[in-house]
Amino acid sequence: MGQDRYTIISADGHAGADIPGYKQYLEARFHDDFEAWAATFVNPFTDLEDPSRVRNWDNEVRQAELEADWQAAEIIFPNTVPPFFPTGQLVVRPPASGLEHEQRQAGLTAHNRWLAEWCADLPGRRVGLAQIFPNDIAAAVREIEWAAENGLKGVLFSAIPPDAGVPALWDPVYDPIWAAAQDHGLPINQHGGAGIPDIEGAPSRNMLMLMEVPFFANRSLWHLVLGGVFERFPGLKFIMTEQAVGWVPGILAKMDMYWQMMSGVGRVGELPADADLLPHAPSTYFHRNCWMGASMPSPDEAEAIKVLGVDRVMWGSDYPHKEGTYPYSLEALQHSFHDWDEADLRLLLAGTAAEIYDLDLDMLDALDLGPLVADVATPLAEKPTDTFSMAFSERRGLTS
Repeated sequence: MGQDRYTIISADGHAGADIPGYKQYLEARFHDDFEAWAATFVNPFTDLEDPSRVRNWDNEVRQAELEADWQAAEIIFPNTVPPFFPTGQLVVRPPASGLEHEQRQAGLTAHNRWLAEWCADLPGRRVGLAQIFPNDIAAAVREIEWAAENGLKGVLFSAIPPDAGVPALWDPVYDPIWAAAQDHGLPINQHGGAGIPDIEGAPSRNMLMLMEVPFFANRSLWHLVLGGVFERFPGLKFIMTEQAVGWVPGILAKMDMYWQMMSGVGRVGELPADADLLPHAPSTYFHRNCWMGASMPSPDEAEAIKVLGVDRVMWGSDYPHKEGTYPYSLEALQHSFHDWDEADLRLLLAGTAAEIYDLDLDMLDALDLGPLVADVATPLAEKPTDTFSMAFSERRGLTS
């Protein structure tokens, strides 16, 4: 590999089978129910209705686009809707008990089986994330064990809405999940979009969702840190993807301030220190156990990455979403990172992801697919006009 190119591992890719493609991965006892569900299902996403939807599962189409866009490997989050789900997995709420849970667990399992085979079509270049539900701890642990045995390299465990009827992530009831992930070396991943309470019927629902999604997704960080999860499981890896970066330093500083006051004077105002106060400052756990997947970062987010620490962040394209950087990933890098140190950018674009997800970076480097170092260092002359990507914003309002 010529050292004049960067290797890119996108920390944020999305894929899934088409609806008929999932049936073969379902147990036979669900086939009739699947046919009934598929006959009435209405897809909620426009990008899964047009001909471009095949890029979610078609190897030839997908790789032609990704390689033309300089991407050698990717971390795979779900995109299409699996059997028995009312909408995509990243935004759906946890299922109710009974038949709904049983069916959706079967659909989720079908997706995981499809994903393992699909990732195996391109060894070393796709990182599949096994999905689990919070409703059944034993089933989640079994799925993690299956994932470790079948080539998946991470676990997707979504943020939990406060009105979901299941324990919050700080609850020790989830300790068997954290233990299984730690023991098998599988990072726990969360993607932005989940965790919001029920707002159906609210005026300006979509605007309200955009305003509230960041908070309800971000709060997983302080639930896990202050809940002592990383104290109990020091080898657990936790990645938060497409949730911006700029908010993290302030949250770490706030947690550290309260922790220091409670450790020192024993209280914050009228609130006494908790009996189970963490032995280390909260930021210590973040810098040991946590990373951020920075999707389509704009220049202000690039600056925020430096503040947080380049070693804590991975760049993501958000392919194939319209707000992602495809087909202008080089231009997006020029816009936000043209003045970066080469070593730091190599870490951000591939080095950290390769280490976390156990990818062979030498093999990926040898593909020689990335953009030239000199090209990335060239400031963007003109923004593309035919893209929805937020990467080309000057400031996205995500850094406070």
